[in-house]
Amino acid sequence: MAQLTIQINGRPYSVGCEDGQEAHLLELAKLFDRQVRQVSQDVGQLGETRLFLMGALLLSDELADLKMRHAALQAEVARNQAGQTGAELKAIAALEAAAKRIEKMAG
Repeated sequence: MAQLTIQINGRPYSVGCEDGQEAHLLELAKLFDRQVRQVSQDVGQLGETRLFLMGALLLSDELADLKMRHAALQAEVARNQAGQTGAELKAIAALEAAAKRIEKMAG
């Protein structure tokens, strides 16, 4: 397990992560640090726990919003695929009907 130090609101925190995940953890820490600093600017310096709680809640809100948008896009893709399948079936039926007419004319 890797150990590294992250900076949140100007304070160092030692954390562990799986080997190979260090860069990812540092990016997550930067994201959280930006959120905490923004909360601190917006509402003033709160206690560390409240500041971190507010930052976590705001990030959770963004995550929930993104999950809802993702679900809506997945539903739209499914509707489009279903519509495409219906159009393909209609095209196949039209081609089969045309082929039968051609066969009748040729025969």
